[in-house]
Amino acid sequence: MLPTRLSKSSQQLSHSHINVSQDQQNPTKMASSASKLLLAISVIVSAAITVSAGNMNQEFDITWGDGRAKILNNGELLTLSLDKASGSGYQSKNEYLFGKIDMQLKLVPGNSAGTVTAYYLSSQGPTHDEIDFEFLGNLSGDPYTVHTNVFTQGKGNREQQFHLWFDPTADFHTYSILWNPQRIIFSVDGTPIREFKNSESNGVPFPKSQPMRIYSSLWNADDWATRGGLVKTDWTQAPFTASYRNYNADACVWSSSAASSSCSSSSSTSNSNNGDEWLSQELDSASQERLKWVQKNHMIYNYCTDTKRFPQGLPPECNIP
Repeated sequence: MLPTRLSKSSQQLSHSHINVSQDQQNPTKMASSASKLLLAISVIVSAAITVSAGNMNQEFDITWGDGRAKILNNGELLTLSLDKASGSGYQSKNEYLFGKIDMQLKLVPGNSAGTVTAYYLSSQGPTHDEIDFEFLGNLSGDPYTVHTNVFTQGKGNREQQFHLWFDPTADFHTYSILWNPQRIIFSVDGTPIREFKNSESNGVPFPKSQPMRIYSSLWNADDWATRGGLVKTDWTQAPFTASYRNYNADACVWSSSAASSSCSSSSSTSNSNNGDEWLSQELDSASQERLKWVQKNHMIYNYCTDTKRFPQGLPPECNIP
């Protein structure tokens, strides 16, 4: 949850305006101005779908950590580090309203117990939306826990957790979030691990109106991260480092000049050759089978089966096929 994460971070740190006044006196000029304005808006909207790739300096701002976050190799690599004094973090320069976001991560190796590497999309404010990947460290040889969550209008409590089928510290792997008006899909190396569908017709809020930035941070959470807080961070292993590369965003970039336009409307002004297929993408039959395999063999927690947590009844999306 974003407010909690920001407060933890702060503890670690202290640990075109168009003038139409003259045109309004002339209906012909008003029509001409209106046409030009509509054309300008359509250009802005159609250009909203962009592909960002590559250079970390161009895509991200380091936001905290007092030098513990670094962009290296001419922008090809970004690293976050954590020691006993502080963690570190960054955020994207752009905000997005829907997109397909890919990032390659190599997680903290060795005894990473107590550490959390968070990689997520989030808007701001008390009714924020958020789409979470969090990687909970563990003792050497024990698997990482991949924690996922979806917040809508400030409310989360939709956790699903997984153990990966590989060692995420040995090499880089691609972690993806597909977010379009119909669904959110979490994937690892192209294999879907979770799908959260738009169920607004059943009274379930869905993130669709608040633009979100990408955030990532590496921080100490040994009060809860590993075995519920039983295993504490071993600071003799510090600094802990996570690495990022090959960022790609095929997404609708939100800007103040287009604040009155939704990303979904841009899909109607773009053709299928513009790389916006993700706006209507869904899981095909092969992907659905891979999702079932992951959830059968690698899911370790699902809020939709936790009847003790929800004694008054499971959340409504849990009962929707």
